[in-house]
Amino acid sequence: MDITESNLRIAIIGGGSMATAIAKMLQSNSLSFNWYMRKRETIKKFKELGHNPSYLSAVRFNINKIKFYNNLNKCAENSDLLIFVIPAAFMHKGLENLTTDISEKYIVSATKGISPETGELASQYFINQHQISMSNFGVIKGPCHAEEIALERLSYLTIASENNELATVVTKILGTAYTKLCTSNDVLGTEYAAVLKNVMAIASGVAYGLRYGDNFQAVLISNAIKEMKRFLDVVVPQERDIKDSVYLGDLLVTTYSQFSRNRTFGTMIGRGYTVKSAILELSMVAEGYYAVKSIYDIMMELDIHMPITKAVYLILHERIAPSIEMKILSDELQ
Repeated sequence: MDITESNLRIAIIGGGSMATAIAKMLQSNSLSFNWYMRKRETIKKFKELGHNPSYLSAVRFNINKIKFYNNLNKCAENSDLLIFVIPAAFMHKGLENLTTDISEKYIVSATKGISPETGELASQYFINQHQISMSNFGVIKGPCHAEEIALERLSYLTIASENNELATVVTKILGTAYTKLCTSNDVLGTEYAAVLKNVMAIASGVAYGLRYGDNFQAVLISNAIKEMKRFLDVVVPQERDIKDSVYLGDLLVTTYSQFSRNRTFGTMIGRGYTVKSAILELSMVAEGYYAVKSIYDIMMELDIHMPITKAVYLILHERIAPSIEMKILSDELQ
């Protein structure tokens, strides 16, 4: 696969903020691409306004470079490289009508989280549901907020794939003056790390909402990266440097950034919101809420010491008071 070949047909599947950020990167490289959005009216408004009417609306697009689809199968049929940007919580429902055979296509996932129905990562979903081989699969991981890409603030991405050629192609099409990309072969490890950092960000937000200070936050995140390493060493044992940006960097930005939905969600819980009211007011997906149950189940099955994950699970799914659970957690941290 050569990115300079004129017949390489790229598609974005999804219409949210990260999908829009990826579209901006493609546009910065003067690439034409297909773009699937579920709602016909969203596409209509997009064409009229020249920007996504719902997300990152300050980003302007050359509409002549984009072929919009609201039919997922037609978009897949007319594309070679499909970039999926659908929250894991909606992955099964959002792709249930995908009947086109994509088993021979290149699939790149920027999907965040883990499927609450099956506990599958994006790679596992595409392997199990669409018979994608790992040699045709890759993931896009941070640390990177879509909002900062929109502002063209320098951002870093990691493309993980067992196929180095695929990873290299994706770095070419997404690399810009404001995005720097590197490659990795740790597909499952980076996927799980992206799930875990959202759980840790909820814990950070809960602590902030309860008025724990910066000293506690520093200790919390120091313990969070150790917890992440313990999990990855058991579940996906391979050589990796947990201090790399795709692990530690993504954890840091998700636990302290103003753009972090999971930290914001946790802050609301710490301030007394119920889970339901926090989800409704946030109006965007906090992936850590759905992911923590799956991670907790793995933790219990494999007997991995993960006190932060346990605390978040008990607060969100067993309705233990945040003040009580964070006090118990604080006594365990070092």
